[in-house]
Formats: sequence, C-alpha cells, structure tokens
Amino acid sequence: MTVPLIDAARAAQHRAARAALAVGPAHPLARLLLAAAALAAATAWDAGHRVTDLHPTRQKQRQR
Repeated sequence: MTVPLIDAARAAQHRAARAALAVGPAHPLARLLLAAAALAAATAWDAGHRVTDLHPTRQKQRQR
C-alpha cells in the first residue's frame, strides 16, 4: 500500500525526469520540476518515509 506523500514524490520525480529528457536538465522548466521533486521527496522523508519507499527494489517492483 502506498502513501499519498510517496505517490506525490514519485509522480514529481517522473515529471522532472521526462522534462529533463525532453528539453534538457538546464532548461528552466526542468530545473523547476527537479526542485519540486526534491521538495516532495524531502517532505516524504521528513514524514518518516525511507528512500526505499520511493524507490522500491526490483524484486518489489516485479511483485506489483
């Protein structure tokens, strides 16, 4: 079961990665989305979630 903070951080990370691939990591939009992803991850971390909650192992991904 996922938690809304983890879902938000994961979605922000995916948006930032797609933007960075599309327009380059130095583009202002990509930089803004990367900052938002970092903030979302930090919020989840401060709430007590571990990095592995955001980045599950390959074994856990296969179980989904």
